Amino acid sequence: MASLRSPSSPSDGYKRFSDDFANTSINNYGSNVTNGAGEAGSLDMGSRSSLHTGLQMSEDEHWEMNYHEAAIYLEEGLNNEKFDSHPSSPEELPAYLRVHNPWYHGLDLLASLVLILLAFTEDPAVPAFELPVWAHGTIELLALTIIGVELHLKLKWIGWSTILKHKRTMIKGITLLIMVLEAVVVVCRQSSHFRVTRALRPIFLVDTRHCGGVRRFIRQILQSLPPILDMLGLLMFFVATYSLLGFYLFSEHIDNGHFKTISDSFVSMFVLLTTANFPDVMMPSYAKSKWYAVFFILYIITVLYVLMNLMLAVVYETFTRIEREKCRALLLHRRVAARRAFRLLVSRRAPRAVRLRHFAGLIRHYAPHYSGLDVYLMFKQLNQSGSGGLSRAEFANVYEVFALRWAPQSGRAPWYSASALEPLGRAAAAAVRWPYFEYLIYALIIGNGVSLVLRVCEAAGDLQDSARLLCASWDTWLFLTLFLVEACLRMMASGLAAYLESGWNVFDLSVTLLALMGAVLLSIAPKLFIVVIFRPLRLMRLYKLKKRYRDVFGTLVLLSPLMSSAGCVMLVMYYFFAIVGMELFAGYDLKNCCVNTTVEDFYKYSENSSTALGYYYLNNFENILTSGVSLFELTVVNNWFILMNAYATVAGQFSRLYFMVFYLFTMVVLTIVVASVLEAFRFRIQYKRSTTKRDEEKLLHEEVHTNWEEAQRLGVSGDLADELRPFLPPGVDVTFIGSRPRTKEVLQRRMYQADILKWLSEEDESEDLPPSTTVTSSEDPLAPPLIQQPDGDNHQIRPGYQL
Repeated sequence: MASLRSPSSPSDGYKRFSDDFANTSINNYGSNVTNGAGEAGSLDMGSRSSLHTGLQMSEDEHWEMNYHEAAIYLEEGLNNEKFDSHPSSPEELPAYLRVHNPWYHGLDLLASLVLILLAFTEDPAVPAFELPVWAHGTIELLALTIIGVELHLKLKWIGWSTILKHKRTMIKGITLLIMVLEAVVVVCRQSSHFRVTRALRPIFLVDTRHCGGVRRFIRQILQSLPPILDMLGLLMFFVATYSLLGFYLFSEHIDNGHFKTISDSFVSMFVLLTTANFPDVMMPSYAKSKWYAVFFILYIITVLYVLMNLMLAVVYETFTRIEREKCRALLLHRRVAARRAFRLLVSRRAPRAVRLRHFAGLIRHYAPHYSGLDVYLMFKQLNQSGSGGLSRAEFANVYEVFALRWAPQSGRAPWYSASALEPLGRAAAAAVRWPYFEYLIYALIIGNGVSLVLRVCEAAGDLQDSARLLCASWDTWLFLTLFLVEACLRMMASGLAAYLESGWNVFDLSVTLLALMGAVLLSIAPKLFIVVIFRPLRLMRLYKLKKRYRDVFGTLVLLSPLMSSAGCVMLVMYYFFAIVGMELFAGYDLKNCCVNTTVEDFYKYSENSSTALGYYYLNNFENILTSGVSLFELTVVNNWFILMNAYATVAGQFSRLYFMVFYLFTMVVLTIVVASVLEAFRFRIQYKRSTTKRDEEKLLHEEVHTNWEEAQRLGVSGDLADELRPFLPPGVDVTFIGSRPRTKEVLQRRMYQADILKWLSEEDESEDLPPSTTVTSSEDPLAPPLIQQPDGDNHQIRPGYQL
């Protein structure tokens, strides 16, 4: 299918000023102009969006298309999407909008999840969820059709020439084609065959809009692979070398069956890398000579304590560099997106500034949920120069103001002001501000802990009585009531919204309500022992007292998005290996499977009785759930070689490759997870050391001072004026406070401030833009750097970065 991209359109989708002037016979902005299409055009139009090329439109309609395309550019900058897939003709826009519709995003996610969940219903299926072949085959084809529609729509606006450059889309398309063919074969034959390609289903989930963080984490893994592979090569060299030496040292020891052949020796030393078979692998030779222990000790020191930790150090350094490079790439990508949007929003009468009217049009398409007041305040915050229009440098900061949530400064007065609850609110505020209030709460928490210890030590008739004494006795109700009173006082003092802004408040309230629910449930159902966990959780508040614990919890908050992405990557990896494991090993029964082998005792089974070791036959790949449990046991690596040796006995020696490869995959992913934790903790510690509370308040809050008369000077009119009038009384100056969330991205702008200036300077040089002179504000170290334009431009000093 040929691309629908217009060949006459510029590569970035713009119709330039020079194009508009190409067929004009005048040189001033006060006369009518005719563009190349012969249309009568208004000279108020600036750059023309290519989305309405060749269409007969009024000036207002042209502006709406400009707003729309500018919003698309900002979305592509926000989502870090490549601009080569940007729609550049009217024919491409409908398909683009359908694919980027939130409802379609949800449908795409649903179809991807359905495909993954089909593993529960397909042979080998979980017994409770098994479906006939025609049913799960039809569902699979339906889900694949939904995903195929999205690829078809992408093709309509991207075209083959561009889509071939998108590796992720190409992989998705090839996988889709293979799975459709396999699903058709399954439905026609009414039976499943060897379908290891089912393991590729997570590709569709990872490609959805909602899994952007997962894709970024996978990209970081791939970018970290070169040093990891280098270290793995060195590690495998030592494993192979020691395996060779071990074969020649111990192969003649009859009692030591771990080194009979070269392959046995390599497997034993590979397992010893995880210490799962130590000291079992050493003891037969150790019994012959104590000096043989030197071989094993040196091996463990070399590969485990030196090389494995060295690998972590290398991965940590690589991960830190990638994090910084990712910050740089995203910053510059958004800068390009803002520049492209800026060109579409300027007019010929003001070719170097975006007016409020056009900024409001942009927001109407980019974020329609923002109110008129939000739009006006964002414009005011960006327009630090006070010129009435956003320069290119000011518009570059547009992504920063999108995160701000505005409230009038008068709204920061107590929520109970001038209400019937004011006396109660003032009393609660006085109680919370009492110097000893926090000490009293901590004393109650300690008292709750002492009560818990006494109840645990107290003798009880049975488990039911013990659980009731622990979580549903009179002291439980007393402490829970006091904790609820504390929560009510804090809510009355600060208001519900302000109360819930604190993570510790949310934790305290949640734990208290859960403990209360647990006490009620335990009174109704005495055997519901799981609820005993809720009451002790309140003791975690005590960890807030020590700074080290606060740093740990703060790091966990910063890491929560990354950890969720890492968790999804682990689940994807588990799914992949679970499907492969089921296809390879589902038909093997491990009961009494390993007679006359070193793991025989672990798989002994009898209908009447079984030993404690004899339950290892349950670690198998008979369905997706048991496969997941088996893979988790392999991840822990404790006795993982027992499962590997069992399948090596029943399925062949080459089956060991599956387990070894899985271990290497998990080692790589977990090493990167550990590196990310170290980087986040180091980042937080450095941030806390270099930033005071006052600095952080300035970083997270912005102030805008305005009045009705200024709004009118900026061109506020129509519906926007009607929205602003209740908030801006005539003749009264009003101050609004904008608050942004405390995310890692926000903190990175503070920590990488010097690097950001360097990156932007290098970008200016690469694009042959005029250099900018940076002037540091001595009053506010967190204020954006002041950039003084060189002679020849206007001579105002404006905050922000040169765009």
